[in-house]
Amino acid sequence: MADGVEPPPFDNDEDEVKEDDDLFSDAKEKPSSPETEKSPEHVYSRPPVIDKSSDDEDKDEDEDLFKGGSSEIKLDSDEDAEEENITKKTPEPKPNAAVGATAKESTPQIPISQAVTAKTKVAAPSLKNDDVAESSDDKEVYEIDIKITETLKMGDGMSAYIVYKIVSKTTNPNYRRPENAVLRRFSDFLGMHAKLADKHVPLGIIVPPAPEKSVIGMTKVKMSKEESGSSDFVERRRAALERFLIRTAAHPTLASDPDFIEFLAKDGDLPKSTSTSALSGAGVMRLFHKVGESFEKITLKVDESDEWNQEVEWFEEKQQQVEALDIQLRKLHTNIETLSQHRKELSQSTAVFAKSAAMLGNVEEHTALSRALSQLAETEEKIEQMHKEQAEADFFVMAELMKDYVALMGAVKDVFHERIKTYKLWKDAEATLGKKRENKAKLEMQNKTDKISQAKAEIEEWEQKVEKGQEDFETISKNIKKEMVRFEKLRVNDFKESVIKYLEVLMDNQEKLIKYWETFLPEAKAIA
Repeated sequence: MADGVEPPPFDNDEDEVKEDDDLFSDAKEKPSSPETEKSPEHVYSRPPVIDKSSDDEDKDEDEDLFKGGSSEIKLDSDEDAEEENITKKTPEPKPNAAVGATAKESTPQIPISQAVTAKTKVAAPSLKNDDVAESSDDKEVYEIDIKITETLKMGDGMSAYIVYKIVSKTTNPNYRRPENAVLRRFSDFLGMHAKLADKHVPLGIIVPPAPEKSVIGMTKVKMSKEESGSSDFVERRRAALERFLIRTAAHPTLASDPDFIEFLAKDGDLPKSTSTSALSGAGVMRLFHKVGESFEKITLKVDESDEWNQEVEWFEEKQQQVEALDIQLRKLHTNIETLSQHRKELSQSTAVFAKSAAMLGNVEEHTALSRALSQLAETEEKIEQMHKEQAEADFFVMAELMKDYVALMGAVKDVFHERIKTYKLWKDAEATLGKKRENKAKLEMQNKTDKISQAKAEIEEWEQKVEKGQEDFETISKNIKKEMVRFEKLRVNDFKESVIKYLEVLMDNQEKLIKYWETFLPEAKAIA
């Protein structure tokens, strides 16, 4: 994503290039051929290796060509694909007249999930990932399903607040019940995240960040007279909080944390969190603390250059990748939000045009022209709704995903910063131990036997601190490596699912647009 990064090499097979070129061709206008009768899923992954030994099997495969369009798509690496191509050779599909006729009669459709067609929302992160489960060899992964089903506005005026109903189902035996339903305030989410971060970030574990507070958004909700709390701001926050819980529950360590279990399973209210208010003294102190940490990161990075071992290059390279990815995600997030705003404006302009065409059709004396203008107004109204749905997909499917991962990049940076802090504590302890030994040597030279025993005790104490510092540094380095492998796999999985869903919505809307104009065309030609 960053500049200067070359794209992965493509296969030189000419047939595969033709498949990509003909992917979006209209099946109604062009005759079917063995090259164009490929599943749409091949645009995201390399063609699977086929090992068929009989013509009947080839024919069956062609007949089932368009089945399973929404199945899971595997992203194979280039090295794996090259090895498979060396060991196996993909046979070219044979032309089949029956299959070609079937493809002409029914154009392949990419299925749209009900969550998108009903109301476009952000794709919730997947909790089931076999590759990630295998990497977590020290923790057992349990199934857990979390949904925020309701938002309730409590109180009136500036004292009002939103309560979220969380329903969770799990096979984890650490939970008292397999199914739980609790009511939680936004401050409860922030308090739970703060507890998890304090315990696990110093160990090198990436804790997904909670959504940020919005004083302006909550003020609008408090002053609103809506009792159901169904405003756009509340819905966006509800979806963001749900994704935060799902990402946290996907981590085997965080999912079994007592604070997280208490948050999901404890009946009644949680103890009030006093450090989550944006305008409180604690909030101001957090702001100063963040500013101090920003300056500290600069100095600590310089101190770490004294570490000469094989891990330095790996961590430096990863930090550079994270920085570059963070910059590109921020740019992409800004551009997608701009695109969504432009689509909203286009939708509004289309609605104005539809209204004007309808008014013109009402006053037109020519019967055919009046009917055509009225039909044009109806068509533009449908197109206006389509633009509105696409704008929601731009924002909820893509823009919110980028926003989540911009925040996750901050969480990744936090664990790298904790590693550098651990390293500094270790080296400071070594420096102090050296001073203690020098002091003991001076006391022995001066024959101050009464102070030598105390000096020895101090040396033993600091030797233990040095050993603990080295152990902590090695532990956090090992944990960060595991976390980065897991984070990369989850990131690829999230982006794959969101991009596929976004393309499905986009292609579905384009098909609708074509149908709308094809329906209107006879009316336009009928004007005499």
